[in-house]
Amino acid sequence: MFRFGYDGVMSSVTSAGTAVRPLRKDAERNRALILGAAREVYAAQGLDAGFDEIARAAGVGVGTVYRRFPERGDLVEALFEQEIDAVVARVEQAAADPDPWRGLGDFLRWGAEAQAADRGLAQVLAAAGRGHERVAAGRDRLRPAVEALVRHAQQAGVLRDDVTEVDLGIALAMISQLGDAGSSDLRDRYVTLVLDGLAVRRDGPTPLPPAQPSEDDLACVVAPARRHR
Repeated sequence: MFRFGYDGVMSSVTSAGTAVRPLRKDAERNRALILGAAREVYAAQGLDAGFDEIARAAGVGVGTVYRRFPERGDLVEALFEQEIDAVVARVEQAAADPDPWRGLGDFLRWGAEAQAADRGLAQVLAAAGRGHERVAAGRDRLRPAVEALVRHAQQAGVLRDDVTEVDLGIALAMISQLGDAGSSDLRDRYVTLVLDGLAVRRDGPTPLPPAQPSEDDLACVVAPARRHR
């Protein structure tokens, strides 16, 4: 599974610059346990998972979770601030590729796998309304980075002029819903189809990966949409 590691370093100041008292060792341990458990739970189930489930996975009481993270957004921010930074860096790397089409394809394949491995990250990237200021700031950096990736490919004449960064985000969100962590061939099938649709021109259809979809794979995409109606 994709993981952008949490470094575990405790800050001695708040985001506003106010000095804070270092956590006791038992409090540091509980915080690390909660973050580790939340990472696994959110990756598998998304951000709707409850604190009681995170507490069980961490082996602590649910009150301990609330003491460390009074609001869900506090926990989301602690987990995903660095992950969003890593996504932005990956987009910027793709936009800097001397071959714009290769950069675009590499990013789409990487993005589909990253979001498939971490449902919580996928929701955060889709601006699901959770997280505090630092996560929101990271998302604000993501859009212009993807715009630059799109513009680079369009200026090179390989990407359709009517494609936007939102088109890429929607395509990734849909493709990432397919299968499980071991279904990369299936997701690559649809990245290949999307790339053919994005291309300005091609000599013929790009050969697809051999993985074949099933009706269960269709349900993976349809079920989340139904839950949000």
